[in-house]
Amino acid sequence: METKEEKQSYGQRIMGELKHYYNGFYFLWLDTKVAVKMIWRLLRGHALTRRDRRKLLRTCVDFFRLVPFMVFIIVPFMEFLIPVFLKFFPEMLPSTFESESKKEEKQRKKMAAKLQLARFLQETISEMPKRNRSKLGEASMQQFSSYVKKVSVFDNIGSSNT
Repeated sequence: METKEEKQSYGQRIMGELKHYYNGFYFLWLDTKVAVKMIWRLLRGHALTRRDRRKLLRTCVDFFRLVPFMVFIIVPFMEFLIPVFLKFFPEMLPSTFESESKKEEKQRKKMAAKLQLARFLQETISEMPKRNRSKLGEASMQQFSSYVKKVSVFDNIGSSNT
C-alpha cells in the first residue's frame, strides 16, 4: 500500500522542520533531566539497571553529538548548510532528532542483513553433507540430515510468524 504524499508549500515544510527540531530539543531536555536523576542516584550509591545505563549512555552520546550541531546554530546563516552536512554525516544529529521513518529504515536494513546471513548459513549447512558424504559414516549422515530438517522446520515456523 503506497500512499501519495501531497506537495507541501515552502511555508509548511519550514514549519514542519521547525516543529521537528523543537521536538528534538524538547526530548533531549527530557532525557537530560532523567539522566541527571540517574547520575544523582549513582552518586548516592544506588545501582542502575541495564535499561537505565543504556539511556544514560545514549544521552551522553547525544550531548557529544550536539557540540558540532551547535556550531550550525551559533554561526549566522550556517543553519542552511545543515541538510548538506546531514547528507554526508547522517549520525551527526542526536537520537532525539531522528524521525520514525529513519528508525524504521535502519531496522529494515538490519533485518535484511540478518536474513541474508541466515540464508547463507542455511545453504552452507545443507551443502556440508553433500561434500562430506564420503568422510562421514551412514549413521552420522542420517543424524545430520535429520538435524538440518528440524532446523529448517523451525526456520519455516519462525518466518511465518513475521
